[in-house]
Amino acid sequence: MDMQVFWLSLIQGLTEFLPVSSSGHLILFSKYMSFADQGQVIDIALHIGSLIAVVLYFWRTFKEMLVDLIKEKFMPNFEVNGVRLAYYIVCATIPAIVIGGTLKYIGMDWVRSTKLIGWLLIIYSIVLWYADTKFSTEKTLKEMKLSDALWIGFAQCLAFLPGTSRSGVTITVGRFLGYNRSEVAKFSMLLSVPAILAAGILAMLEIYKGGEMSQIMMAYQAIGGSFIFSFLAIFLMMQWLRYATYLPFVIYRVILGIGLLLDAYNIW
Repeated sequence: MDMQVFWLSLIQGLTEFLPVSSSGHLILFSKYMSFADQGQVIDIALHIGSLIAVVLYFWRTFKEMLVDLIKEKFMPNFEVNGVRLAYYIVCATIPAIVIGGTLKYIGMDWVRSTKLIGWLLIIYSIVLWYADTKFSTEKTLKEMKLSDALWIGFAQCLAFLPGTSRSGVTITVGRFLGYNRSEVAKFSMLLSVPAILAAGILAMLEIYKGGEMSQIMMAYQAIGGSFIFSFLAIFLMMQWLRYATYLPFVIYRVILGIGLLLDAYNIW
């Protein structure tokens, strides 16, 4: 495996579903290491590996959704748990697809800034800490309302800014709404599937239309490596949240953010 792809896969896999901003880490890796910026195509390939890990880890949940949808002939019968969850995921994904498509059209290079990443890491870590310590942990996904899913879906759009963290901001809103830590983490991961799948399909089409063989091979390596590390990260995080809070991730974000700002403003 290409050494750059290995490190990118490691970073992506260990940070995608932790509330620490995987996109921010990937940008910082290319900035501070000797490797060239991997570009958005490889970024998306890394996310596809994470997507496969989510589907396999939560395969029982996806099976339940599929079976219930077929039984109900894909009608939105929200009395059926699998159907309700599937439709909530779809509805919560729509804002991200609309805004993501718009940002792709106007360009995203302006957000790949060390200063912006540093500030967002700190700001959203404080918000996550407040939500995680001050609000109830009683609700489960079976109690989720459509309005709750939409709030989380709109929050997901903030993650187009590197340093925000898609998982972090969706988990934060879920905690504000009173959902159990592991339950909202699960919904956040399930919610990643449609958006990553859509972006991945577009990226793969771009690769096959104009990509070189070397880029195609890098993309496949990125998918495989990211899958392995993502699956490990999901397992460890879900085990952790059975007994503990998000505080370690908050502390890590603050330390990293401060370090980036000191560097960005030439203070050290």
